[in-house]
Amino acid sequence: MNLLVGTSGFSYQEWKGPFYPSDIKPSEMLEFYGTRLPSVEINNTFYRLPKPDVLQMWSNQTPDGFKFALKASRRITHFKRLLNAGDVMEYMCNIIKDLHPKLGAVLFQLPPNFRKNSDRLKKFLPLVPNGIRAAFEFRHESWFDREIYDLLESANCALCVADNSTDEIVPVVKTTDWGYLRLRRPDYTDEDLLRWASVIQETGWNDVFVFFKHKDDGAGPRMAEQFRAIIDSVTN
Repeated sequence: MNLLVGTSGFSYQEWKGPFYPSDIKPSEMLEFYGTRLPSVEINNTFYRLPKPDVLQMWSNQTPDGFKFALKASRRITHFKRLLNAGDVMEYMCNIIKDLHPKLGAVLFQLPPNFRKNSDRLKKFLPLVPNGIRAAFEFRHESWFDREIYDLLESANCALCVADNSTDEIVPVVKTTDWGYLRLRRPDYTDEDLLRWASVIQETGWNDVFVFFKHKDDGAGPRMAEQFRAIIDSVTN
């Protein structure tokens, strides 16, 4: 299993000292980050797509094998809500393809008030180009059923497992040979991380992206590195 663990974002002043050297410049953060963790989730792409020179800079500053996960444009998920989104999808994919081979996945995070619409999802999935891994984060419980899982499986797309600070039951369903997890709670214990490591092992993904959110006091990268060590201990 190839564990691609990291954090949501990397450019946080709060990480100076706990994770980054205290005198690091913002322009040096990604390069340092890449020496410690193998993947990062970029959320800013939800609001604005990066220019080609920015993508080239990201690629140049990270080592071989490093993977970026990009959040899909809100024009697709929130404005269009997957409907008649062909032009916007084509525009986005033409831009982010320049990140290849370091483009690991694209996360389509749907609005919480977007209820299940299997017909719309079925028509949208063929818009995902071959060679781009797509994960879908559904934030309304109506999406979590076998019909949706089968649609994702037929398109080789992943069901995003989002563990948020709520009491909701998070479905862990393998719809393809790679997984995408967003561990968002603020206070994971060693036992919690070990439980998630066991879940990943049991699911049997070949590659799995795991991203921690926490930006305060360097908690995100600390937990990411801790989780990586736990995975290593249970798989070796």
